[in-house]
Amino acid sequence: MAATVESLVSYGTDSDSDNETKSNASPEKVDPDALAHLQPLKSGQTMSLALLNSAPEVAVKEAVETGVHLDPSLKEVTYNPTYETMFAPEFGPVNPYRSQQMAAPRNMLSGYAEPAHVNDFMFEQQRRTFSTFGYALDPSVDTTSQNSSNSYIGAVDEAEKKKGLTVFEVGPKKHDKRKKVQGGESDDIDNYLGPWAKYVDEKDGAKPSEEEQKELDEITAKRQKKGRNEEEAPAEEKTILHVKDAYDYQGRSYLHVPQDVGINLRTADIPDKCYLPKKQIHVWTGHTKGVSAIRLFPVSGHLLLSCSMDCKIKLWEVYNERRCVRTFIGHSKAVRDICFNNTGTQYMSAAYDRYLKLWDTETGQCISRFTNRKVPYCVKFNPDEDKQNLFVAGMSDKKIVQWDARTGEVVQEYDRHLGAVNTITFVDENRRFVSTSDDKSLRVWEWDIPVDFKYIAEPSMHSMPAVTLSPNGKWLACQSMDNQILIFGAQNRFRLNKKKIFKGHMVAGYACQVDFSPDMSYVVSGDADGKLNIWDWKTTKLYHRIKAHDKVCISALWHPHETSKVITCGWDGLIKLWD
Repeated sequence: MAATVESLVSYGTDSDSDNETKSNASPEKVDPDALAHLQPLKSGQTMSLALLNSAPEVAVKEAVETGVHLDPSLKEVTYNPTYETMFAPEFGPVNPYRSQQMAAPRNMLSGYAEPAHVNDFMFEQQRRTFSTFGYALDPSVDTTSQNSSNSYIGAVDEAEKKKGLTVFEVGPKKHDKRKKVQGGESDDIDNYLGPWAKYVDEKDGAKPSEEEQKELDEITAKRQKKGRNEEEAPAEEKTILHVKDAYDYQGRSYLHVPQDVGINLRTADIPDKCYLPKKQIHVWTGHTKGVSAIRLFPVSGHLLLSCSMDCKIKLWEVYNERRCVRTFIGHSKAVRDICFNNTGTQYMSAAYDRYLKLWDTETGQCISRFTNRKVPYCVKFNPDEDKQNLFVAGMSDKKIVQWDARTGEVVQEYDRHLGAVNTITFVDENRRFVSTSDDKSLRVWEWDIPVDFKYIAEPSMHSMPAVTLSPNGKWLACQSMDNQILIFGAQNRFRLNKKKIFKGHMVAGYACQVDFSPDMSYVVSGDADGKLNIWDWKTTKLYHRIKAHDKVCISALWHPHETSKVITCGWDGLIKLWD
């Protein structure tokens, strides 16, 4: 047993010496002890294991006591440093420009702000008191131990005089005319009655006597009646003839279709092929404000009717001298829409003065007037020959109202829209009509039946304030407020033709009228920039764009008998002819 212990001790001693040898030995030599376990043991010999030290390497006590420098960028320390070590000055040269202010700790640009909580109302109260009276509570003083000498900042004398009252607690000054107190002066805060109290000498319930009240009621009633009558009374109608003679040597008026213009205007024949207009050939001037709408004389198109925001309606010649023939004056506000009857002898006008008026085109006389106290946005005669006395108007109160021009009475109301009605267009041989509204829907109605049989409204649809029927009666071109012209079928199902969408112009917010060329090869429309846009019907490609007006080009009409004549009007007050 003693021999075994000695061998263990000697082995431990040998291993220590071996470790020292290993540390000094070169890395190429092989340690003999590393191969000892591979050799067989001799008889009577025992093997012992080496002791392993698993403790991490740490600084010794002497290194800590001598104050080893700590790198400030270190995030982790492997020993417990002393206070002096942790707060020892940084190594390196001293900044000679470092001031005491720079050395002070800062958590904001201007210095160090201590966290504190102040009630919003209290802060505003003290701020207003300081701005009004010049004193406020000192926030650095403990509120529990405040006294009159050091608890205020600013005008301390004023604070003592007013007993530290805030701006919300002090009553009105002596020079205030309202002595809002009871039994005391206005400085007596306990008797202050507030800002809505009566004057000291004000009587309770000062009312006029019965006679005075009766007289006041009569005066008020007269004023109201007078104002209502002025507002409701229609404007006086008058007309101005601008040509020298209303009739020629044969007794024919300007309504007679001219026969010396090179084309036959009496028939409804359309040209074989149309071409793009290229240049401006005439300008009609006379309106002092923007033109709202233009309409060509039925069938022949030899006269042009225009309505304007200057409250006037004018009739112009399209051929020969292209003069202004007659001016119709009879509306007190801007005229919104106009519509000829089938023969052109009469037309209807709708204006913002809430009146619809029927005019004689030849004499300029106002035949009759209609109103339901709402603004008419559009008006249309029934195109049937046997219903020329009936017309419909889209109103601002979401209704379509049908009048009989002979009796002046409302004979039908179509009340299904959810917004102001913008357009009315007759389709299907005038048996039906299509209406559009600010409610972003399109509704189809049977004539004289006040329930829509077709309702078209998609989430992607926008309001369509201008609609035109194609010359062949198969399509409806609708100016959509998302800068597109949509084409709906005008027969049977009224489906959207997704292959025919005309884009490339800017019309959002404006009811720019669309039109077709007579041979259905082109689509024309104005836009918000005053441009005339022309698309190819088959390919929907934007072919041509002309700068037509300085302001919005609100309407474009292609003459039904001409191959390339287009008439435009704009909010600059001009009407232009292009060819």
